[in-house]
Amino acid sequence: MSIGLLGRKVGMTQLFDESGVAVSVTIIAVGPCPVVQRRTISTNGYEAVQVGYQAERKAKKVTKPLKGYFDKAKVAPQKYLREFRLESTEGSNYSVGQILTVGLFDLGEKVRVTGITKGKGFQGGVKRWGYRGGPATHGSMFHRAPGSIGASSFPSRVFRGHHMPGRMGTDTMTVKGLKVVKVIPEQNLLLVRGAVPGPAGGLVTISKRG
Repeated sequence: MSIGLLGRKVGMTQLFDESGVAVSVTIIAVGPCPVVQRRTISTNGYEAVQVGYQAERKAKKVTKPLKGYFDKAKVAPQKYLREFRLESTEGSNYSVGQILTVGLFDLGEKVRVTGITKGKGFQGGVKRWGYRGGPATHGSMFHRAPGSIGASSFPSRVFRGHHMPGRMGTDTMTVKGLKVVKVIPEQNLLLVRGAVPGPAGGLVTISKRG
């Protein structure tokens, strides 16, 4: 339970550590993220802050209730909103209208990153679940088909959750324990060791609870 920010995955590259070993890192453009709302134990029953990201919404695309919501916080309309639960003692550290930047993260800190994986469309069982497939030669006519999915007499049905062809990707995934390798406040960039879910340009959530 800790504060976090929103950003976009830029891509991957590599850096050399102190011993000269090449390290794969993901570049994330983080924030700046204004605090849009605070939730308190006395009012809402829990402690949290709501932050926004990307103040690039056109005025005509913001509904009147939503415009009033942002005007009350004295914050420009944001494209994305996310809420982060906090410990009871953390809430007083943040106030509505406060701008949170990539400087929130420290070098060497462990973070967790949540994103939406790349969409791969409708896929068969071999690619989606790793089916071995049938013989490749001798006219078997059975190469990548799913094959039998259940017995006929008993139980006369297909068990729930059976692996079948279907939509693959576009799932929300969280990677924990990614180490912050470099912070570039001037460009709002955060470099973390390892891979981050989603395509380049995809929206990600970076949380301090590694």
